[in-house]
Amino acid sequence: MSEITPILAPWSNFYMLTGSAAAALTGLMFVVITLIFGETRLTPTPDGIGTFSTPTVLHFCNALFVSAILVAPWHTIVIVEPLLAVIGFAGMVYICRLFIRQLRLTSYTPDLEDWTWFSAAPFVAYAGIMCGAILLHLMPGKALFVVGGAVVLLIFIGIRNSWDVVTYMATGRPTPEDT
Repeated sequence: MSEITPILAPWSNFYMLTGSAAAALTGLMFVVITLIFGETRLTPTPDGIGTFSTPTVLHFCNALFVSAILVAPWHTIVIVEPLLAVIGFAGMVYICRLFIRQLRLTSYTPDLEDWTWFSAAPFVAYAGIMCGAILLHLMPGKALFVVGGAVVLLIFIGIRNSWDVVTYMATGRPTPEDT
C-alpha cells in the first residue's frame, strides 16, 4: 500500500479552499431560495425545483464532499479511490436521471444553454471525478489534477446555475399582479 499523505499534502490548501467555497455557496443557496420563496407566486413549480435548484445544491455538496475526502489524513489510497469513484458514478447516474426529467418538463422548455449547464457540464465533471479515481493509483499526480479540475467545474457550474435559477425565479415567474 502506498502512502497517500505525501501525494495529497500539496493539495491540502486547494481542497480547503474549494471545500470552504462549496460550503459557503451551499448555505447561500439555501438563504436565497428561502427569500425568493417567501414571495407570493401563482403556482409552485416542484418539477423546476427538483430539476434545477436541487441539483445545484447537490453539485456544491459533492464539491465539498470530494474536498473533505481529499484533505482527510488518509494513510492509503485504498479508501479514497472507491469513495471518489462512487461519487463520480452516482453523479453521472443522477445527471442522466435529470436529463430525462428535463425532457418531461411541461412548465418550462429548456434551451441549449440549460442543456449545457444543467446536463452536459455536470456529467463531464462527475465523469472527471470517476476517471480521476480510477487513475489515482496508477498516476496520482495527473489524477489529482483531473479531480481538482472536476471539483472547480462543479463549483463554477453551481455558481452559474444558481444565478440562472435565482434570476428566473425573481423575474421569470408570474406573480398575482401580472395576471
